[in-house]
This record gives sequence, structure tokens and C-alpha cells, in this order.
Amino acid sequence: MASYCLTEGLDALNRQPWGERPPPWAPGRREEASRMERLAAEPDKLWCLSEVDIFRDLSDQEMQVIADNAPMRTYAAGELLFSPHNPVEVLFILKRGRVRVFRISGDGRALTTAIISPGTIFGEMVLLGQHMYDNFAEALDEAVVCVMSRADVHRFLLADQRIAIRIAEILGQRLVDMERRFTDTVFKSVPQRIAATLAMLARQSPRSGFLARGQQITLTHEQLAALVGTSRETATKVLGEFADNGLLRLGRGRITVLDAARLDAETGT
Repeated sequence: MASYCLTEGLDALNRQPWGERPPPWAPGRREEASRMERLAAEPDKLWCLSEVDIFRDLSDQEMQVIADNAPMRTYAAGELLFSPHNPVEVLFILKRGRVRVFRISGDGRALTTAIISPGTIFGEMVLLGQHMYDNFAEALDEAVVCVMSRADVHRFLLADQRIAIRIAEILGQRLVDMERRFTDTVFKSVPQRIAATLAMLARQSPRSGFLARGQQITLTHEQLAALVGTSRETATKVLGEFADNGLLRLGRGRITVLDAARLDAETGT
């Protein structure tokens, strides 16, 4: 069975900076998922890049060239793809799962700056205007990514005008999303932020793309709390109130939308 070799230097991501005793903010510390890293063996080399928006106009031959230079890797939920303690200048192309990018304040609080959904890019690439020196990237679910080095990004992505334009559009939209998130933190209440975050995650789902009854969001209370900038206890309290009012149904690591219209109304927008 064939497997891909990772770009030199990525082995450092195995070593978590906090050792055997993680601090309270450590990503995924309460998750039950295995922290074991697995290389993805995939017979179709184009699988990782298929349906990724920036490659939508490429021919099979062009896709094959990029696939040959973008090894795949799988991360378990709660596992770090990137951290300030293990900086690696690579570009990640997210095929499956969700990734959150966040920073840690001096007093140990986590601030989420982006939620990355499948079919897009992120990473420590100064040449793309992405500065992640102070950031962590954590897999919210099992995540499958393709990895490209700085040299290959220049050679295969930025050299192609079609791809370069789409990368610029992605980065522009990410700035808009970050500004909205910061604005919500200042002007919205915790219940409004929780409702807005759940609605956003539902709309980002590749299975539906909109907020609707029966929509399921795979997220723990602790993960949701980190996304909206509050404590797990407060998030649990607000979710319980939403559930009591018939807006949601709560399960282990899963939230089901029961009343989409009322949940949307709770976002304060």
C-alpha cells in the first residue's frame, strides 16, 4: 500500500509544547480521540485536491502535477497542525474536516481567529499574507489535508493566474470574517454569539450549506466556548436554555437544530 512522505520538518508537529501535563487551554485536551498521527494512503492521487475551489478550472493533467507535489496527511480531532512552538512554513489545503485557528493570551485565554472549512487553504505562508507565528491550528474533527512547501506554492499556485486570484479572494473573505468575529465579541451577548456561531457552522456544512431543521453540528461544549470566547460552563448554560426553549437538541459532542428560524433570530443580526 502506497503512502506519502511528508515535507521535511513536519515531524516536529508530533511533539506537543506542553509535554505530558497540558495546561487548561490545551486544544482537545478533553477529547477522547486518539492523538496518533496517521499518514493517509489513497489510491487516487487527485482525491485530496478534488472539489477544492481554487483548482476548479484545472485539467486532470494539471491537477496531477499539483497532487504529486502535495502529500496528504490525516489529523485526529483535537490534534495540532501548527503551533508557535513548531513553526513550519507550509500551505495546508483542507480536504475534509474543520480546523480552527486561534491565539493564546498571556492569561491563558484562547481567541479563535478563523474556522477553516473543507475546500480551502491556510498555513504559515508569509508570501500569501498569512502570518501565523503566534497562532495554533487545531483539527475540530478528523481532518485530511494536502501539504505544499513554499517553493511549490510559488511554482504551482502563484504562477497560475487563475489560482492566484482565487487565493486572494479567500484571504480577503477571511479578513472580513475575522472583523465580523471581533465585532460580535464586542457588541453581542454570549447567547447571541453562540447562536451566530452555530448558524455559521451549519451554513458552512458541505452537506447542506444552509441553516435548517435537523441540521447537526459536531461540536463539544468546550470547543463551542473557545469559538465564542466564553467559559465552558457559560456555554453549557446557554445551550441548555436553547434546548429548554425547543431551539436545539443536545447530544454527546453533537448539537441538532430543531427550530432554525428562532435560532437565527437569536443571533442578533
